[in-house]
Amino acid sequence: MKKHTEIESIIELDETEDQRTLGQRIADKVADFGGSWTFIISFFCFLLLWIAANVFWFHNQGFDPYPFILLNLILSCIAALQAPIIMMSQNRQEEKDRERAKKDFIINLKAEQEIRVLHQKMDHILKHQHEELMALQRQQIELLQQLTQHKNDNL
Repeated sequence: MKKHTEIESIIELDETEDQRTLGQRIADKVADFGGSWTFIISFFCFLLLWIAANVFWFHNQGFDPYPFILLNLILSCIAALQAPIIMMSQNRQEEKDRERAKKDFIINLKAEQEIRVLHQKMDHILKHQHEELMALQRQQIELLQQLTQHKNDNL
């Protein structure tokens, strides 16, 4: 009964793990999207579209001519906002990993204790089996001695 409550408490720790704040959920989603191929491909398409619009359609006279200063500013702002958000998400993941390692340690410790108990039980069983076998062997030796003595008496 006690072992089941310990296991249930570990399961409860897993269930309570997803109580994140709104900011943490947003940071995780931004980090997930920012580290995906979807983001990379869509951002690459956005860059190509921006450059094509300014160079070919507006003949480098558009809203952001060749050195693309506005595009540079936008990219810098995205990087400046995205980096701390990704770091927040990584810190949360690190916390999760630490908690998971603690749980693994507790589970491994409990498993080790159970294995020790099983070893003690096996040692106890082997000891009693050995004692029983020795008692049976003594009985057999006594019977053999009686038989040999009976045979010698009959001769």
